[in-house]
Amino acid sequence: MKLTIFSSDGTTSREEDFAGLPVFEGDKGRQALKEVIVAIRANMRQGTHSTKTRGEVRGGGKKPWKQKGTGRARAGSSRSPLWGGGGVVFGPKPRDYSKKINSQVKALAFSRALFERASAGEISVIDGFAVSPVKTKVVNQVVGRIAPAGRVLLVDAPFAAETLRAARNLQRVSMQEATKLNPLDLAQYRRIIVSSKALEAILARVNGGKNG
Repeated sequence: MKLTIFSSDGTTSREEDFAGLPVFEGDKGRQALKEVIVAIRANMRQGTHSTKTRGEVRGGGKKPWKQKGTGRARAGSSRSPLWGGGGVVFGPKPRDYSKKINSQVKALAFSRALFERASAGEISVIDGFAVSPVKTKVVNQVVGRIAPAGRVLLVDAPFAAETLRAARNLQRVSMQEATKLNPLDLAQYRRIIVSSKALEAILARVNGGKNG
């Protein structure tokens, strides 16, 4: 599969064939990709939401008014769910949303996501993020030459500290280390710019854990 490789300043490009990129036929791996993305999103949830039932809300021990003779509906507590400030019926409680996915499914999902984006021409390779001078304006110019619009993910292995500082203020740009790249990262950005070094790490990761 061919990918476009840009120079470090993004002004020149060439195409190169990468035999190590995964290739799929049909829908193989799509279900795994869906399951892994759902699991990643679920594992990001804190699950700390909590509401109080009528038994946990403070007060309401005294009957608001006598049972009969007032012309009003019967009421036993001012903390009834029907009252303002009362308890909540079937409200959320702290819970664990995490899902477990085995390593083979994760590897298959990652390979499928990589294939989908690469075959769509949405992954570009850059020789390196070593721009000079290392300033936010210069990084923005380089990214703009490769991906003029939309959210962009930069991937390196690893990022230099000065590159991180220069790129972190760009609103449409996010950064991820090649070793931490996951299917959700590959799915949610319009364009992905990978350094040559990061691509080597990604291909080693894909081909080191063949999913069959």
